[in-house]
Amino acid sequence: MTDAGASEFLWYIPNEVRPGHRGDAPAVDHNSLDTLGSHAQALEDNGWKGALLGTGWGRPDTFTVATALAARTTRFEPLIAARPGYWRPANFASAAATLDHLSGGRVRINIVSGADNLAAYGDSEGDQAHRYGRTKEFMRLVRRLWTEEDVTFAGEHFGVTKSTVVPRPVTSGERRHPRLYFGGASEAAERVAATEADVQLFWGEPLDGIAERIDRLRHLSRTLDRDLPPLQFGLRITTLVRDTSAEAWRDAEARVEEMAKAQGQWHDNARKLAVGQQRLFALQERGDVLDENLYTAPGKFGGGGAGTTWLVGSAEDVARSLQKYRELGVTQFVLSDTPYLAEIQRQGTQLLPLLRGEGLGGPISIPERPAV
Repeated sequence: MTDAGASEFLWYIPNEVRPGHRGDAPAVDHNSLDTLGSHAQALEDNGWKGALLGTGWGRPDTFTVATALAARTTRFEPLIAARPGYWRPANFASAAATLDHLSGGRVRINIVSGADNLAAYGDSEGDQAHRYGRTKEFMRLVRRLWTEEDVTFAGEHFGVTKSTVVPRPVTSGERRHPRLYFGGASEAAERVAATEADVQLFWGEPLDGIAERIDRLRHLSRTLDRDLPPLQFGLRITTLVRDTSAEAWRDAEARVEEMAKAQGQWHDNARKLAVGQQRLFALQERGDVLDENLYTAPGKFGGGGAGTTWLVGSAEDVARSLQKYRELGVTQFVLSDTPYLAEIQRQGTQLLPLLRGEGLGGPISIPERPAV
């Protein structure tokens, strides 16, 4: 069993132009510094390590938001999503190292290679091999720039000559630089993760799917001669927690009914063709509820990504489910539910203590649920 102390629990802060993301309470000032700062401060106050900030053209610039939130907090660690092509490796390595220096080593990075409006910022990509080849090169070069001086590199996609990043990222114990998270379920993406990532992030698949992917990634790491510390694994999922299991399922079903009435307006169309997203959609063929409380019905009517499947139940139910992922080798958890700010506190006070081993009890209670 994985040591509870080795696990880390992050949240999600919506980095959106439009209010009401995934059913969040709409507000005129939803993306103001005061509002987003209140989320970051609540995360500190309620025991969370930090939060993922999403990226994509047509959204507030993720790095700018992360910098502002780091300045308003003392322990909050932003997991900053970043895209090769939107950034050049040396520019990004310098910006991230500077923020890491200023924040005392609080930066984490999530490298994203999915669909985006590339032409809007002057970028272009070829086929899948080109896209992931560029991502692999970006990650390798950024890590070299963080850990070496006078770096010279001439690759297929990027190059630098005698490049030294200053200031340097914060080093502490085994930490040499900001941790690099990465997602993607295609064969090409997994080969990049196996050699270049520090953490492979999974969407909310059933336990058997996650176990199979962990085994494959570990095998790839060996066969591709990974020269980094062992790959870690993370789970990005919606967690719908209520005082009782029955209350949680009532609220989950009511929310799905509202999603159905909205006729798919919650769908994240940019992800529909991604291999990982297709894996989530395919789960609906196995049933509305898998692994006791993994709810697949949301994917019929919207969500996308972390909103496609939900873990539903009391805090004890959800904690036991997350513990099963932890026993498979998952150590990094990025959780969320809406309304985001209220759930930071609810799950911080009800769920996080259980995940840290404080009072987790018996089996999950599964009430009768009507068909959705």
